[in-house]
Order: sequence, then C-alpha cells, then structure tokens
Amino acid sequence: MRILAIEASTEASSVALMNGTEVIFRMQDSGRSQAEGLLAWVRALLAESGTALAELDAIAASVGPGAFTGVRVSVAVAQGLAFGADLPVVPVMTLETLAYHALAEQLAAGSAGGTAPAGAGVRYALPCLDARMGEVYWGCFAADARRGVCLEGRAAVGQPATVALPAAHGSAAAGAPAPSATGEPSPAALVASARDGRRYRAIGRGFSVYPELARIPGVQLQAEDALRLPHAADLAALAALRAAAGEAIDPADLSPVYLRDKVAFTEAERAGK
Repeated sequence: MRILAIEASTEASSVALMNGTEVIFRMQDSGRSQAEGLLAWVRALLAESGTALAELDAIAASVGPGAFTGVRVSVAVAQGLAFGADLPVVPVMTLETLAYHALAEQLAAGSAGGTAPAGAGVRYALPCLDARMGEVYWGCFAADARRGVCLEGRAAVGQPATVALPAAHGSAAAGAPAPSATGEPSPAALVASARDGRRYRAIGRGFSVYPELARIPGVQLQAEDALRLPHAADLAALAALRAAAGEAIDPADLSPVYLRDKVAFTEAERAGK
C-alpha cells in the first residue's frame, strides 16, 4: 500500500511516504508548522520515489490534538492534496500515532506469530503530550492486530493529576475501588489497575514536562520515550492498517480533533496565577 502521511500537529513537523515496507521521510523539530514547507517535502518525496500523487492509495492526516495552528495545517494540506488527486484520507490522532510507536514491536511479533523481543511485551500504551496551560493531552491504548491500536475509554485534556489508567477488569462488579468524589479514579483504583497485570508504556513529551506522570502505578517509561513526538513514518504505518480495515474517508469529511477550545489564559487568569 502507498500512503503519504502529513504530521504538523506538534512542534516537530514531518512527512512520510510509505510504499509497501519501504518508508522515506522528512522531519524538522522547529516548533513551527508551515504548509509551504510540507508541500515542498511532499514534492521531494514523490520525486525521490518516482511516484505520482495520483498513484497513492490514500493520504494520512494527523488530526490532533496538538497545537491549534499545526492541526489546521495538517488537515488543510492533506485535504488539498487529496482533493487534487481524488484520493481518500485516513484521519489519525496524534495520541494514536504515539501509542502505535510504543506498541509496534509487539504488533509486529504478533502478526508474525512469534514472540516479541525482550522488553517489548507491553500491550498497552499511555501517550501524553504537553497541552500548555498546565495541562496534557492523554489517552490509554491497547495493541490491536487489525487497527494497530484501540483507545480505551476516551482521549482527554487536563491537569497531570487527572491522568489515570483504566480500573481493573470488571470494575465495581469485581470489587474494584470506586472513583473519587471528583469523578476521577482514586489512587486505590490506579493500584488495582496495576495489580490487574497491565503494564502501560509511557510515551510523549508530556512526561518530560511533568515527570510525576511516570510515577503512576503500572506505567513504564524509557528515557527516550519522554522526548517522543508523533512522527509521520508511524502515522503512515498506522494509516495503512486503517485503510486496509476500510476506514479511509472522503477528504470533505476530514476534521480536526482539538479536545478543548481554549488556547491561552485570559489576563485575569494570568494575574491570579
């Protein structure tokens, strides 16, 4: 499958072209997302591979959450290219892309019918991205052979203290601790999730900004994963699975995922901090 992937939702912009098992890409961690630069990368990758845009099977778009401007750039560039070449698009969340990177070795081992490499046995991931304003974007994901990764519950944005793993299987019916009065899982519920045998691989720059997140019971963090941002190469690989599963859509239906509608503190909020 031939997939062109556009990722500009965070401070690291990237474009990748996947042709079967071969992937070529361009990336820059500059803190800015520019449509002109992305389009130049697209032209370069297509020329390098000898592929015409219309020969692709789909275009993968990072739809957020992330920087509002970057998310809009990702969606707009993917839509423009797809409309021009009459191609479908595959929407992928930034958190899904990070989770796929964390679980790729496990997924590869499972598809090959073998055993995952040492240290790659974790089947769950907890990606966190810095959302600014003292908050993180986060979600819990499980490895899935058909779709790559599947979201457990919902993706969310909130203060680091709100980040929590799912409660143990069976929840209250199995005697799992109830949520706290605020509606968030209690510390006891988090411990119950860890005792349930699940281990979550932590990934994303949210962990470098808020190191306390790595202390959640059941979470495992490797040093390099604390600096990870979504990459178009992972986006392309995940989108290929989604396209094969029939999840490509018309570019007119592509829309951003923001998770919140506020980009900065008001003057009164800043004064009160």
